Amino acid sequence: MRTWAIEVGVVAIVSAVLAPQGTGAQTPAQPSATRRALRSPAAFGNIQDPATRSVALFVEAGKVLQHPRCLNCHPASDRPSQGTGYPHQPPVQRGADGLGVTAMRCATCHQTANFDPGHVPGNPKWSLAPASMAWQGRSLAAICAQLKDPRRNGGHTLAEIVEHATRDPLVGWAWKPGADREPAPGTQARFGALIKAWVASGAVCPAR
Repeated sequence: MRTWAIEVGVVAIVSAVLAPQGTGAQTPAQPSATRRALRSPAAFGNIQDPATRSVALFVEAGKVLQHPRCLNCHPASDRPSQGTGYPHQPPVQRGADGLGVTAMRCATCHQTANFDPGHVPGNPKWSLAPASMAWQGRSLAAICAQLKDPRRNGGHTLAEIVEHATRDPLVGWAWKPGADREPAPGTQARFGALIKAWVASGAVCPAR
């Protein structure tokens, strides 16, 4: 217990020292009600053409996919980002297993739960997405193509993608990020329902 307390104290100190300074570092602007909202699949039921409805469903789910809570863990490089999208401090690297490199492993700071006093997020499965699933700076169409491609989605079927979106606890962290981080729009259940409806309607990707 004493060792754990010491580790938590170190995390808090390191986080306070290394966090970017200024009001924008930990206090993002309040999102609009539209950005916070996530419509249900039923909201698109009046779209008669299945392909058009499928695209609309994915665009709605894209509010989550392109939110900082997701993009930060799907970085364009081997260095993740944090907060509203600024470079992670300290300057950690992905590592061969997505869990960091020697002496800078993710679990050194990121424990199994959020540590709000130090603004350190946590989850038992904390890690970066595979490099093949880099989303930052990419269009929604490009992200959609990645999700559908087993060579770039970790070898998963669309059914497994639906399960991941709906039930994975690390995905679910995006709605319980702790501290003063902005959560992803809607809920994980609604996000999963949108992805499921998108797959059921043909998994059609937007043009851009």
